[in-house]
Amino acid sequence: MVLLLWVSALSSSYSLPPFSPPSLMPRVRTSYSFGRTFLGLDKCNACIGTSICKKFFKEEIRFDNWLAPQLGLPPDYMPFYPANYSDDSKTWRPVEILRLVSKYQDEISDRRICASASAPKTCSIERVLRKTGRFQKWLQAKRLTPDLVQDLPTPLLRCPSQRLLDRVVRRYAEVADAGSIFMDHFTDRDKLRLLYTLAVNTHPILLQIFPGAEGWPLPKYLGACGRFLISTSTRPLQEFYSAPPDQAADLAYQLLGVLESLRSNDLNYFFYFTHVDAGMFGIFNNGHLFIRDASALGVIDKQEGSQAATRTEKNKDIFSCLISGCQAQLPSCDTIPEKQSLVLVCQQLLPRLLQKRFPYQVQEEIDSALTQCGEAARPDSEVFGAANRLKDILRPMRTCDPRFAYRYPDCKYNDKF
Repeated sequence: MVLLLWVSALSSSYSLPPFSPPSLMPRVRTSYSFGRTFLGLDKCNACIGTSICKKFFKEEIRFDNWLAPQLGLPPDYMPFYPANYSDDSKTWRPVEILRLVSKYQDEISDRRICASASAPKTCSIERVLRKTGRFQKWLQAKRLTPDLVQDLPTPLLRCPSQRLLDRVVRRYAEVADAGSIFMDHFTDRDKLRLLYTLAVNTHPILLQIFPGAEGWPLPKYLGACGRFLISTSTRPLQEFYSAPPDQAADLAYQLLGVLESLRSNDLNYFFYFTHVDAGMFGIFNNGHLFIRDASALGVIDKQEGSQAATRTEKNKDIFSCLISGCQAQLPSCDTIPEKQSLVLVCQQLLPRLLQKRFPYQVQEEIDSALTQCGEAARPDSEVFGAANRLKDILRPMRTCDPRFAYRYPDCKYNDKF
């Protein structure tokens, strides 16, 4: 009820003094609609999900400024928001509330959906998407197959294998009963939400199907509400560009290790980045580096092989165009080299962490390895060799103390740290 009272005050009048007694604030039904609009619930089921909405309405998830006297919502143009999460309303832990895409891009996508049906700007987004030929095929499908995701532009689905798609269905957390590769337990609403998420941004899907609890370098998926998802909180890598040399060496070493695990792992999936920036990687409070934003992460199945569909104009529909232009040309999976992520990181991220930080001779060795690692024209083996040399240089420069809680005190007793 506290949330309803708060939103009532916000929507009824902005002229109320910030210290007006809550008991004097009227309860207005339209106030609840205002909260739904901010979260994107008014656009469901063209949204991510609703699995964590109750925590919003019970105020067990709070934006940081909810505790301020004004009780105002944060600006709606931000890509993510720091927040607090509670299971018992007594103990709180930091989380992030993230948009899949910007508010501006959401509005463009919604207009594209209306335009695709020659409807006015205020059309029912869900009704238009439900009438599409692709969704009608989804309604009849018992299993998620490559043809159902053909020409969706997100990197995860550029060359999907049946094994990967079965994993998506089996681990999709926004349905009541997950665990089967068949979609018998999916309602029409569930199918539309999954299809919309796969078409717009697969970051929440990757968090669900490759969870950190199983050793994958991804934060924990806590749930979704409307067009927002909630995950555990990390600090973006760019905040550490001025870190002490031992911390910079530790983060660079971890980053190289993450890329190695994405290239070679027990499940025989090859993960690659289509592009990188420092905001895609984050650091937990214990010093552990994770992938903070997996939206640019593609997956190729080395065990089963990827079933790349023939891309033609007739296969494209509104789901192909929600975020990127309909004319966007996607590269063939056969052309993705295994060195791709390493080259991008050595070119764009590691220099900011490692240049001009160490004694002259060591810095020379680091710069030489970085240069070779970042040259796309070099053979894969030479790029991997340069990355291994860089790890060998960085390993002894990592100090062993409580600042690096993710490996302390183990580092005192094990040479591999």
